[in-house]
Amino acid sequence: MTGMLGHPVAENPIDRMFDAVFAHYNLPWQFWKNDIATEADLAKAVAALVPLGYSGMCVTVPYKVAVMPLLDAVDDDVRAIGAANYITIEQGRLIGHNNDGKGVVKAIEKVVPLRGQRVVMLGAGGAGRAMAVELAWAGAAQITLVTRREAQGREVAELVQRASGVPCSWQAWQPEVEVPEGTTLLMNATHLGCAPELEAVPVRWETVDPSCAVVDVITNPRITPFLATARERGCRIVDGVEMLVQLAMQIFERWTGISPEETVFQRAVAAALGE
Repeated sequence: MTGMLGHPVAENPIDRMFDAVFAHYNLPWQFWKNDIATEADLAKAVAALVPLGYSGMCVTVPYKVAVMPLLDAVDDDVRAIGAANYITIEQGRLIGHNNDGKGVVKAIEKVVPLRGQRVVMLGAGGAGRAMAVELAWAGAAQITLVTRREAQGREVAELVQRASGVPCSWQAWQPEVEVPEGTTLLMNATHLGCAPELEAVPVRWETVDPSCAVVDVITNPRITPFLATARERGCRIVDGVEMLVQLAMQIFERWTGISPEETVFQRAVAAALGE
């Protein structure tokens, strides 16, 4: 068995995608989404993974940081980033890994090269911090983090600079976020825009240049209101489903030892979304 721990998880298509891929490769595996309401329940769930016979587990918001002290060990990426997004279970030990940013980098570089990009990222939670570090490692020239909580934004900005040497600063979240002049890549790393609420990301679109690439981490719907607006303004877009495919392929290979074909994952996620 494999699965996901998080809250909320209902709208995420990851279970249907993984189950379809497991079936394609004739693996007797299943993927279970687990909606975990509190950190106290998270501790109980993690403690139960080995006795329940799980082979691996994904971790999503809001537990990517909180899960770390519950694990037996973490890899170098988790130590550098300070968050884990999936677990392997090896000889009864829980090992934390983080490939959130690696999936994002692969997805973005299908559309635009990252080297030299001037990035503005909205949000800096467990996924956002991993993405910011990986974008810096991939060659971004500078990064601005826009968050509601100043302490979180400044802490992640310092983490990025320490891990990569790339200039990273904090900007306060406003009722309408103004994107700094010269920004070449704008990313939504919040949950705004996720089904079923489809909340708007409060960006002042007049401050976004049409030459700017726009990225969203939301997986359902594929084209969020944020991406739809960006596309209408002539921006190149990168959707969260592409990111999910890229990171899921890496997790699948780590769990199973099988190097999957990307087309298998692309077909599986499209079917899961009813596309």
